[in-house]
Formats: sequence, C-alpha cells, structure tokens
Amino acid sequence: MAEVQKPTPAIRSQILSNPELILGDQELMAALLEADGAASSGRNIVDLRGKLVDRLEFRLDRLEATNRTVIAAAYENLAGTNQIHRAVLALLEAKDFRSFLTVLGEDVANILSIDAIRLGLETPAKAPGTHLGPKGPLAELVVALPKGGVEAYLSEGEGSALARRVTLRKATAKADDLFGHGQAWIQSEAILKVDLGPGRNAGLLALGVEDPKRFSPDQGVDLLSFLAGAFERMLRRWLA
Repeated sequence: MAEVQKPTPAIRSQILSNPELILGDQELMAALLEADGAASSGRNIVDLRGKLVDRLEFRLDRLEATNRTVIAAAYENLAGTNQIHRAVLALLEAKDFRSFLTVLGEDVANILSIDAIRLGLETPAKAPGTHLGPKGPLAELVVALPKGGVEAYLSEGEGSALARRVTLRKATAKADDLFGHGQAWIQSEAILKVDLGPGRNAGLLALGVEDPKRFSPDQGVDLLSFLAGAFERMLRRWLA
C-alpha cells in the first residue's frame, strides 16, 4: 500500500483555519468521507467531518424554519380564501336587496371576523352621513357620501392612494364620518372601491376592526380585490 502523503504544515494550517476551502468543494468532501483505514480515524478528518455535520445541521434547521413559515403562510392564505368564498356565496344567496344588505351586515361580518361594515354611496341629494340602510339594526349599514366623497375618504391617512382598488390602513379621523362617532374603537380598516357602472356615482365598502394590526398597507390585497369585484357586480344588479 502506497504511503499516504501528508500535507505540508502550511496547507494543513490553511485548511484547519478555513474549512470552507474543503466544505465548499463537493468532490473533495466526497473523497474525505469515503476515506477508510487509518486515515479515516485521523484527527483532521474527524474535525472536518464535525464541521461538515455542523454546517449541514445549520442548513437543515434553516430549511425547516423556512418550511414552517411557508406552510403557515399557505394555511393562512387557504383559510383567507375559504372565508372570501364563503362570504361571496352568502351574498349570492340573497333573494332581494334587503336580504342582500342583511347578509352583508351580519353573515359577511361574521365570516370575515369584521367588527363593522359600511357601504358608502355618493348620494348628493342626501346630507353626508345620512343612513340609507333598512330600518332596524342595519340602519347604519349604508351611509350617504357627498360627490367626490369616495376619493376624499381614500385620500386620508397612511397608505392612501386614489388609484388603488383596495386600501388597507389604520383608521383615520374620517372613519367617524363613515362608521359613526360611537364606533371610535375602530382601529384599522380595509376600503374597497366600488364601481357601480356608467352614469352612477362612486361607492366604497369599508371593513373596520378593533385590531390596529389587522389591516396595514404592506399586506396583500388579492383576495379583497376579488371580493370587491364580486360585490360590485352583485350591487349593480340590485341597483339596476
């Protein structure tokens, strides 16, 4: 058996001081791990193997943490999708406009875990803030807005953008005008612009919650954009 050539002290020192020289080379690591006989029990081989194991364990831990995050996000997204689908299906079951508003104010609010819902419609013939909803518990559900009231409401506060279909933000002082002064505990809101079609004034659907972190500008809006599109199409049908 040929005598094993030992590396020079300089090479040994360089490798031991910076194992990445070996750990980053797959062919070299394969050769080291396949070593047998007396060489495999050498201190240096053991040290490199130990560092390799540590490195692999670190990568595995990081991969597991990433997987947990991805899986949690996937479940959260799936749950959110199911909620939006249930809300839309509930609205589609309405037999008339009154029941449509009842489903919106009660069922949809419960499905989406929303503390307060308001449908704001630009109605110049009515004083701003006038309640247009059906008599009873849902009287405050529909609120009259002045001409240009939708854009004015969206232009307030952090994360405002007139071109957005959906705006997520902390509640502003203007929230009192929409949700009512008795709802000052509303801390964050999602505002969905509602296009009622040619010849009709603009509208908005506001979802208000007590949790200040529930809605923020850095969150995704795909599901709420879908809800806005479905809702406005149903509302056009009832207002036609």
